[in-house]
Parts: sequence; C-alpha cells; structure tokens
Amino acid sequence: MEGLIMAGQLILGLSILVTLHEFGHFITAKWFKMRVEKFYLFFDFLFPIPTVLNFAIFKKKVGDTEYGLGWFPLGGYVSIAGMIDETQDAATLAKEPEPWEFRAKPAYQRLIVMLGGVIVNIITGVVIFVALTFSNGNNFISKDELNKNGIVALELGKQIGLKTGDKVVKVNGADYTSLADLRTSDVLLGENSSYTVLRDGQEIEVKIPSNFIEKLSDKKAAFIEPMAAFKVAEVAAPEEPGSQDGELLPAFSAGLKAGDYITAVNGQTIQFYHEIKEVLGKEAGKPIKLAINRQGKSDTLSMVVSKSGQIGFLPELLIKTTHEDYTFAQSLSIGTGRAFSVISDNVRGFKKIATGDVSASKALSGPIGIAQMFGGVWDWNRFWMLTGLLSMALAFMNILPIPALDGGHAIFLLYEMITGKPASEKVLERAQQVGMIILLALMAYTFGNDLVKAFF
Repeated sequence: MEGLIMAGQLILGLSILVTLHEFGHFITAKWFKMRVEKFYLFFDFLFPIPTVLNFAIFKKKVGDTEYGLGWFPLGGYVSIAGMIDETQDAATLAKEPEPWEFRAKPAYQRLIVMLGGVIVNIITGVVIFVALTFSNGNNFISKDELNKNGIVALELGKQIGLKTGDKVVKVNGADYTSLADLRTSDVLLGENSSYTVLRDGQEIEVKIPSNFIEKLSDKKAAFIEPMAAFKVAEVAAPEEPGSQDGELLPAFSAGLKAGDYITAVNGQTIQFYHEIKEVLGKEAGKPIKLAINRQGKSDTLSMVVSKSGQIGFLPELLIKTTHEDYTFAQSLSIGTGRAFSVISDNVRGFKKIATGDVSASKALSGPIGIAQMFGGVWDWNRFWMLTGLLSMALAFMNILPIPALDGGHAIFLLYEMITGKPASEKVLERAQQVGMIILLALMAYTFGNDLVKAFF
C-alpha cells in the first residue's frame, strides 16, 4: 500500500507540473497565432519514436488542437505546427512554411514560446512556496533554546569534529537564528563552510568538508540533533510492525505508557533522549530494568531489548519550539526566495558533481528516488512542498542548453537573433536527435541508479 501511495503522489505531482509546463508552450503559441496541433499529457506513441504505437486513452479535437491522454506514462507534449521536436522532424517540414507555423514567426516570438513552459513552472513553484509559507508560518528551535544544553553530535557530526554538548555560536563566522540555519544548503553546499562552537569555555572552529553533503545523502540521516529531555509520547502495540529485524518490541507488554518519563536504565541515570538511544544500543538483546516516573510515582519495568536496540516507543522532546506567522507581503518575499533557492542549490549541486566532491550516483535520483521522497503516507503539506520543489527543478533542468530541451531550442534561437540567420533545418534535426540520445541515456542512468540504491 505504501508503494501505491508513493507512486500515486509522484504521478499526480508530475502530471500537474507537466500539464502546466506544456500549457506554457500552448498559451504562448496561441498568443502568437501559431497552430497547436496536439496537447497531450503522456505520450500517444512509444517515446521517443513518434511513428510507433500511435494511440491515445482519450482524445478530443477542439478547433485546430487535439487534446488527449496518451498511453505512455512519461511526461507530455505540445505539438506546434512547423517546429522540429520529438513529434516531427525536418522531413515533415520540406514545403514552404505557412503563416501559422512556428518556423514562420519572428525569432523573438519563437523564443518566448520555447521559454513559456519554464516560465510557468517558475510561477507555479513560486506560488506553491508562497502559499505554504503564508499557511504554515515557521516553527523553529531558537539559537538560545538550542544552546541551553547544546547539540548531540551523531556519527557524521563526530566525523567532522563536532562533539555532543557543543554549543554552536556562529555559522560561517556569522550569527544565526535557529537550528535550521545550521543545516541550510548555503552551509552544506557552500565552500569553506564552518561552525564556531563553544566547548569547555573555548571557541573552536569546525570545518565542514566539501564532500560532506555526499556523506549525508549516503547515510540518509541527520548529523546533529538538539540535546533535549523527553517523555514517552506513544508506545507501539504488539500487533504493529516491530523493529527492522521483525521482532516484537517489548515496551507495550512490559507496561510502558504514553506520558511516562524514563529516568534510568539498569541504574544508569537518563536525562536526555540521546542517552537512552545509546544505552539501548549497547544493551541490544539483553534484559534491562527500566526506571520510570508516572504521574509523580516511581516504578521499574523489566523487559528484553530487541536485537536492533529498540524497545518500541516514540519520544516527545521537551524543547521549546517557537512559531512565527508571516503576513502575505512577508510570505511573498520569503516564499519567492525559497523557490529560487531550489535553482541555486541545483547549480551548486552540479558544480560539486563536476568538481568530484559529490558522485553523480549519490546526487541524481530518478522516479523511484523521487517517489520515496513523497513517502508512504499521503501528507498534503509535504506533497505540495515537494511539488513546488520539483516545479523549480523542472524549470532548471529544462533551461539547460541541451538539444531537445527548451534550453537547447533557446540557444539556437538566440544564435539566429544575434547572427540574423537561422540554423539549417538539418542541423536542428541532428541536434534534436543528439539531445534525445543524451536525455534517454540520462533517464536510463537515473532509473538504473534508483534500482541499485533500492536493492543494494
């Protein structure tokens, strides 16, 4: 069921974005009185061969345009008369151009049409991020609250030189506001990033390695947490799935209840959540005595820790979270900044791939990886956040100067506007073919990479 929910969210999100992207081409082409022959979600042929298996699940012609739903569930397209793309080649354009064809229009109009999809994706991403910012506001753990106890340095945090109990006083040499500021893309994707921490009364600079983001991606885990006291928020019932090795978790049967405070394990005092995780990890598979405080009364529970080092409860961290609401004007500014940060993050990510700081296999994901980001539970807030992120990423990918992408078409149009003469139709056709080979190779790589990461 979780797999179906993941797939459903991915298909819905991409269908929305592809439809809007193609609508950007459609509406600008109509604006300049070009004839749009087809507007399809998914392909009605075996992509990328427009003459093979031509049929649609649904289609309806209105005026000059056939609207439809294709059978091949990958992207979508708008077919504009007189344009060399994945649906037609130079051979179909041998005769003199008609006034309503793409190739008959001025270069600046054709450029606007080619960039129409990217522009609509950017607008969509900005609208989604602004709406989420206005609706959700901001929940954060302040710097002062974080530094009451300091941070917990997890495995990767320890590797770069952080220690549990450190108090982070500066990020990249500057003051900061919240815990989230320690984990921004500016810090993790930036160059020469560092934390200044207070440790044993002394300020120490901890450098963040240039390949740190790859390690984070590889582990799929955090590297720091706030050090916080806790209480039991929920206990896993016996019929619920147990730990990763299939064991039943013992807390429920032993009598642990929501609202309990765990004060000690085998006589070792427990104050913070990271302490019980460490103790249970060391006691995996062994019997323990769990000291608790329930409504002011002390008690002791006996149980055997699972082999994975779990007993089966979810914590409520007792740390103050600050909520901040934004006006629409503030949301417009902040949301727009968040949207465009997706593009800047992509640029920095590709730069790290190019310099070898991050391997492409770790950084690039295909449909399986993206579906896993949506998760197995339908959460509308997360759905729209990821859809907004994908909208900006789709805009960035489409503007790349690769033939067959919008950016590739735009390069040839800019060449025509600068030189005063268009590239030959033969060159455009060959560029389209090369671009399709590049795209298909990239698709095969990311899909294969997803399968390797999923199974190995």
